Amino acid sequence: MLVNKLNVIFVFLALATSARAAEPIDVGARLEPIVDNYLIERLDGATLRLHPPTPREIVLKFDRPWEGLYCGYFTVLKDGDQYRMYYRGLPEAKHALDTEVTCYAESDDGIHWTKPNLGLFEVRGTKQNNVVLARHPACHNFAPFLDTNPDAPADQRYKALGGQSSFRDPSDGGLIAFVSPDGIRWKQLRKEPVVTRDKSDKRYVFDSQNVSFWSEREGCYVCYFRLWADGNRVRWIARTTSKDFVNWTRSVVLTLDDKPRQHLYTSQLVPYVRAPHVYLGLPTRFMQGRRALSDKQIAALGTPKQYVKDCTDITLVSTRGGDELKRTFLEAYLRPGPDPYNWTSRASYAAHGILQTGPEELSLYVLHHCGYPTAHVRRYTLRLDGFASVNAPFAGGEMTTKPLLFAGKALKINFATSAAGSIRVEIQDAEGRPIPGFALEDCPEIIGDQIERTVSWKQGLDLSALAGRPVRLRFVLKDADIFAFQFRSADFAGHQQ
Repeated sequence: MLVNKLNVIFVFLALATSARAAEPIDVGARLEPIVDNYLIERLDGATLRLHPPTPREIVLKFDRPWEGLYCGYFTVLKDGDQYRMYYRGLPEAKHALDTEVTCYAESDDGIHWTKPNLGLFEVRGTKQNNVVLARHPACHNFAPFLDTNPDAPADQRYKALGGQSSFRDPSDGGLIAFVSPDGIRWKQLRKEPVVTRDKSDKRYVFDSQNVSFWSEREGCYVCYFRLWADGNRVRWIARTTSKDFVNWTRSVVLTLDDKPRQHLYTSQLVPYVRAPHVYLGLPTRFMQGRRALSDKQIAALGTPKQYVKDCTDITLVSTRGGDELKRTFLEAYLRPGPDPYNWTSRASYAAHGILQTGPEELSLYVLHHCGYPTAHVRRYTLRLDGFASVNAPFAGGEMTTKPLLFAGKALKINFATSAAGSIRVEIQDAEGRPIPGFALEDCPEIIGDQIERTVSWKQGLDLSALAGRPVRLRFVLKDADIFAFQFRSADFAGHQQ
């Protein structure tokens, strides 16, 4: 009798767990880039594929006396029609108040950058420079953002965090808050650091680039900062939140997502410009003790002695808040490549920020050759939403989503096929049964390469009768990629019969 009762309990728990797992995800009318498996129930013959960016021109070199070989911790952002870039100037390998400054550059197109003479601080004997902060501990890693909080005061449109643990006392220090009306003239929000740690906890060191932003999804400010994990042996990421940018919650350490811990020197997490409910990051992965170059090569390059033992690359991560960190791809998003100057320690860092620089183009910015006289920032590009995709070979494959709730009247996809390839879409009910009129055989083959294409079925485009009902999407692909999808309102632009 007891065994039967236990069996009944186990069945009930299993059914309850299944029911919870099948609860539909409300995607509303949001764009959903495919950067992880968050919305994917099943892949059959298809895989998630990473799409590395394309290298473009060098956009910035460091030829000013206050910049130097060790410029770093870059932030790029866009305010209206103007692009802005912030970075640390460090002409010698010495972290001190008299050497570190925060520099500024600007651009009208994200490609051609200038360094304006701002006249704000005297540095190296002149005020004719592009320095926005000097002789302050926050210059080490000053990380600004444009505040999209609708309640932000006009004189605080820009905010920033910067600072670190004291060099003399690692238990001291923290992140200091700054505000600005224009991104040029900054003032400290209060004297004391706003993000601190328990002095008995030596994991929290606050060096590296600690990034923050206003989260529309979570309705608060979010800060991602570096700490030590696994007994102070591995560089990792923690986060904290705030409603007012002054009072911050107790920090949480991001999860391991069932993958091995690796040194992540930065997080660079930022709300994706086209889908701000998804945070994308381009952390520098630090491979400690992994050496690629011979002594002869290192001597020929003139590698700084502190940079000879390690190497780095750049990865792609994602999260939708909380303590989540999805490292869907352990493969590098950006490899060091054939250039030997990128195969030494701390050689490459992605800037914080992913910007749209054209109707169908995103731009990333990466510091290369750190520690060498040839140090520079290079721009990289990719198609809109083109970080990753669901890909199927010529033999074909499928992706089926988890149950979804949507708002809108049409389904749009960002996709690419070969001339011989194709995509078809079936809409199913929550149990996986094709909905009459939206079955696979009702969907004409889709071929081509478009950022935005409206999917149609024999009976038309309008999905308004299905809005608010749990549905699944089944994509059947042949030599094709799906980068993103979105349910939209009555706008049927981008449709092609």
